[in-house]
Amino acid sequence: CPGIRVGYLVGPAALIADIAKLATNTYISPNMVAQSIVHEFCASGAIDGSIATVKAALAERVQVLTAALAEHLPDARYVAPEGGYFMWVELPEGTRVDALLAAAADRGVAFVKGTDFLMEGGENTLRLAYSGVTADRIGEGVVRLADAYRAVSAEASAAR
Repeated sequence: CPGIRVGYLVGPAALIADIAKLATNTYISPNMVAQSIVHEFCASGAIDGSIATVKAALAERVQVLTAALAEHLPDARYVAPEGGYFMWVELPEGTRVDALLAAAADRGVAFVKGTDFLMEGGENTLRLAYSGVTADRIGEGVVRLADAYRAVSAEASAAR
């Protein structure tokens, strides 16, 4: 479970026992209170409602993000994710994403450069996170990102 540092492992019993020993030696002891809370959360069935709530919130955020990108960054190419927390965005070839990162930061917007995930290529790509941003803030974030993109594109055109 994110945020409370409790996870689980499924696999052969002997391997899990070895991993548990390593974890105990590394962490001294697991957080039994957190484990008990997560166990009760799952055993009571509360997790099902929580999953439904999170799925609905993320679906709304993806919808808002794709609409905002279509309106404000029509040069961007992307596929709306069917799950997860991130959207991969490809900008036109030659876009200086390093410069865009700085320009976006100046406008209060953060993203991760695509090159951080690839051995080669991706210079014109970026990853947007939408899980930690409310739907009402996503549109404003895309407006600011689009403004940064236009500024970086104008600088590149002027330099040619």
